[in-house]
Amino acid sequence: MRTARRWLPALVMCIGTLAGAGAAPALAATAATGTTAGETQDTADIKDRILQIPGMHFVEEKPYQGYRYLVLTYTQPVDHRHPDRGTFEQRFTLLHKSTDRPTVFYTSGYNVSTTPSRSEPTRIVDGNQVSMEYRFFTPSRPQPADWSTLDIWQAANDQHRLYQALKTVYGKNWLATGGSKGGMTATYYRRFFPHDMNGTVAYVAPNDVHNGDDRPYDRFFATVGDKACRTQLNSVQREALLRRDQIVARYQKWADENGKTFKVVGSADKAYENVVLDLVWSFWQYHLQSDCASVPATNASTDELYKFIDTISGFDGYTDQGLERFTPYYYQAGTELGSPTFKTPHLKGLLRYPGIYAPRNYVSRDIPMKWKPGVMADVDRWVRNDSTQMLFVYGQNDPWGAEPFRLGRDAAARHDYRFVAPGGNHGSNIAQLVADERATATAEVLKWAGVAPADVRKDERHAKPLAPYDAKLDRQPVEREAMLRP
Repeated sequence: MRTARRWLPALVMCIGTLAGAGAAPALAATAATGTTAGETQDTADIKDRILQIPGMHFVEEKPYQGYRYLVLTYTQPVDHRHPDRGTFEQRFTLLHKSTDRPTVFYTSGYNVSTTPSRSEPTRIVDGNQVSMEYRFFTPSRPQPADWSTLDIWQAANDQHRLYQALKTVYGKNWLATGGSKGGMTATYYRRFFPHDMNGTVAYVAPNDVHNGDDRPYDRFFATVGDKACRTQLNSVQREALLRRDQIVARYQKWADENGKTFKVVGSADKAYENVVLDLVWSFWQYHLQSDCASVPATNASTDELYKFIDTISGFDGYTDQGLERFTPYYYQAGTELGSPTFKTPHLKGLLRYPGIYAPRNYVSRDIPMKWKPGVMADVDRWVRNDSTQMLFVYGQNDPWGAEPFRLGRDAAARHDYRFVAPGGNHGSNIAQLVADERATATAEVLKWAGVAPADVRKDERHAKPLAPYDAKLDRQPVEREAMLRP
């Protein structure tokens, strides 16, 4: 399935001296358990220590050089306001370096990957990483599912409880991070539990304060990239609707052959209209100005147009099977998070389903949804007035950055920062910032984690990641989600 929907806000060695009689046992323990050289014998089996915590359950362990990598679950209340109303198992992973290193608490805001990976802040501080699956994303879904307990406050409490449990083992500084919906999640966590983390790095996090006012997106699409690219994308989007009947017939045939259905949205034709509406947004979310050459000509063949639409937007996303995985996101978008809309005057007369481009239309009708006004405004006020040690990173050409988190007048005094990667898309990070901002951001992350070297404390221009780059562990491809999702 292609991944590029605009609303589904996507991110993821101590050297000791051994001497005397204790050297051989320590080396043996390291070889047997995979612990790093800085671990002592009494902390060598990190798996046993974690499983001694009430509510922890082991799923599997995957070897990775220099780390222990564990997949686990933690027992959480379905409703943190009423802990007696049942529990569920929430999946998370642990990339263990050493208990004397800082720990980064990562979430994508969606499912958790069970393949070892390292977020940018984890590499910067050379630390441990706890990666948590967001509640209601399977398998971390209560049964039966009471959807009224899926909100940002409940999710923040999930993080708080897991942090409290693991803090008994990982006693050094903690940082929260995540990209897109994960960046939102990291921010909401700090809003409700401002003292748990020593700092937060939120990447490309949308901030839809006023869900009814989407003029920032219209301004964004009027200026993003160069005029030639904008014009060509709009022309191809229009052509996709002019050839609707040909392409929908092919779309339906593909769906029938692959067991795909359209019960939630209603029909292949309705699904196709959503796919086409995603096209321009998805291009800028995951591509760069330099990719404009890949946009086909308006007179391209239907085969070429079909392939381009599938590559950029993805035909699977609005099928029942594509939507099901992301039902929790759409539920939240339609109850608290908000979702963007934008004007499309170039498509006048070609759209058949006014109002279909909304979260309620992507969630089964047997799941009730009710909008909760003021939730995002509350978070926005907290960030501007009360947050401390927060770092927001955006991409200049990422549509999700059209409504960013904004900082208060005293942001510098509170060590709050917002930086924008020039020409960046939804995969923007600290490494892509201009040199002085990259140095400031890296230095702050090191300071918040309590591991800034003396030369960095004296001059932030010396700041750089403490861990060397690992091509496998640090390769962070942007997870492309079909449909409008951050």
